[in-house]
Amino acid sequence: MLKYSVIIPARGGSVGLPRKNVMTLCGKPLIAWNIEAALGSSHVDDVYVTTDDPEISTISKLYGASTIQRPKELANNTASSELALLHALDVLEKRGQLPDRLVFMQCTSPLTTSLDIDRAINTLAKQKADSCFTASGFHYFLWKTDKDGSTFGINHDKSSRPLRQDREQQFAENGAIYVMKVDGFRKAKHRFFGKTVLSLMPAERCAEIDEPIDFKIAELLLREQLRKQQYSLLPDKIMGIAFDFDGVMSDNRVWTDQKGNESVACNRSDGWGLSQLKKSSLRLVVLSTEINPVVAARCNKLGINCIQGLGANKLEAFSKWCSDNNLDPSTVIFVGNDANDVECLNFAGCGIVTADAYPEARSAANIILEKPGGGGAVREVCDMIDTPN
Repeated sequence: MLKYSVIIPARGGSVGLPRKNVMTLCGKPLIAWNIEAALGSSHVDDVYVTTDDPEISTISKLYGASTIQRPKELANNTASSELALLHALDVLEKRGQLPDRLVFMQCTSPLTTSLDIDRAINTLAKQKADSCFTASGFHYFLWKTDKDGSTFGINHDKSSRPLRQDREQQFAENGAIYVMKVDGFRKAKHRFFGKTVLSLMPAERCAEIDEPIDFKIAELLLREQLRKQQYSLLPDKIMGIAFDFDGVMSDNRVWTDQKGNESVACNRSDGWGLSQLKKSSLRLVVLSTEINPVVAARCNKLGINCIQGLGANKLEAFSKWCSDNNLDPSTVIFVGNDANDVECLNFAGCGIVTADAYPEARSAANIILEKPGGGGAVREVCDMIDTPN
């Protein structure tokens, strides 16, 4: 069986956008998006980041990639990506980890998905090609200016302006993915060798980040992409939502006065979102581990049923609530933030956690919100739900 390895070059220096490879994009370092896409591919065996930068190396390992130390002379503005890839392959050969196929990804294309990677790999194999690159359809008129200032068409005759559907199909390389036979690449020393084919990617996933404005555009496109992905993870028919309280409806902090009275901080926008959900037939409940008057007071104001003092029996209480309300758990959402929510997150049809949830809860969740607990997380859940009539 052929071995496929992804290699992502990511140097520390960047002229157009300094430190762009570790800049935060939609809650994660830029390079993390490519690493996660690569790890999600059904064909990829290993993911490597070749870098000269300690911070990039640390972040890459945190998100599941292995790293290759790139020499400084291969990390300057004039060193090509090919040189970095060839060096990485030499290192892997010495480790006894040389792949049969190389998948070269650029972290400047953060909208790349696992499906895009699999499609490019399959295209190379099906067309029995040596190299493959991703591209999108191109339908614009290109022009060039001569020395005397005269302008003429590059991909068209300026005297003829055929309709888009009547023009020959053209393609624009998007710089996201390149798949290559390793032996051929090491001989040719460039990415387009032998029989070269292309794998199409939709235009909305073809953003490439080189300048500050590119980053802003990519963020807008990525947020829309993530929104669509989140909707696809919700139950087809949502009939109920159960919320943890501490760290979800509050920011997980507590104030205690000299008499032992406790108070917490909640978000008014959460209340508005819940008031809209209450107009539907959705069943809503708050499940809280401890017994605390402040929890009861908040839920009473919101008009939501509250079950407290669950201790280690949160899953039992959640299951009973579903049964008492004739709810199939597959139609119910659970929103939590901590390790004691994991069982409920797994039991529900969709487990959702706050942006600041603890690792154990994050790993069990279907959806990770952008907002933290007490900072609009509940409102975010409310806004993403198309409630049943």
